[in-house]
Amino acid sequence: MNIYRGCDHGCIYCDSRSECYGVENFDVVRAKENTLLLLEKELKSKRKKGIVATGAMSDPYNPFEAEYKLTRGALELINKYGFGASVLTKSDLMVRDIDILSRIKKHSPVMAKFTITTYDDELCKKIEPNVSEASKRFKALGKLSKADIFTGIHMWPILPFINDTEENIKLIIKAAAENGANFVSPYFGVTLRQNQRLYYYQQLDRVLPGVKQKYINTYGDQYECNSIYEKGLWSIFKAECKKYGLLYKMSDIRETLKSKYENRQISLF
Repeated sequence: MNIYRGCDHGCIYCDSRSECYGVENFDVVRAKENTLLLLEKELKSKRKKGIVATGAMSDPYNPFEAEYKLTRGALELINKYGFGASVLTKSDLMVRDIDILSRIKKHSPVMAKFTITTYDDELCKKIEPNVSEASKRFKALGKLSKADIFTGIHMWPILPFINDTEENIKLIIKAAAENGANFVSPYFGVTLRQNQRLYYYQQLDRVLPGVKQKYINTYGDQYECNSIYEKGLWSIFKAECKKYGLLYKMSDIRETLKSKYENRQISLF
């Protein structure tokens, strides 16, 4: 479910800039016309209940959401028709909707997720210039966790030569655990397609001079640019998750989320 089209976070690595998605002027956020009416029609027509996911392409908590409250309206409809919700964001605005998420949780699974790629707020400002700082996202995660909402972190992309360090991985996992997260899901690399690669390299020249050439030398035109430290980072990551009792396998995350609702047939759509 994408309530908005486009995104103004300005993340230098954003996959949604790729030609294959066909989104023009991606940096301009537009609300989809009649989005709540269309969503209600869709939910009414479903015989089987499921988990409605949002946040894959356009952030549901972009700055306009504070005024328009379309995401809040969508969550109200999701609650009204007895569905679950999975929300992914880079904004701390999600805490505004704890009341609705808590109501949904009474009958269906709820998963609140934050993308956090770096623990360092200063680096965050360079690679994700218009998002809530990482420290604010951790605090928001903590508030959601205290409300007994299933929470976690998408720790991706971990950018080669930028944030693919042992220190960064350990700090993110530690902060996730301290703020009550249930899981951390990683990807130690970044994928690069046509327009996305061009934009990414332009921004690297601007904010991190010299890093672009490392990509060219190491990956050429590869789609998957995995960190050269991937194997070691995975070992550190798994050890830290075990230390703090955090889930990281997607199958375990899904099963744990649904375990309290075993008597219901639930699908993700």
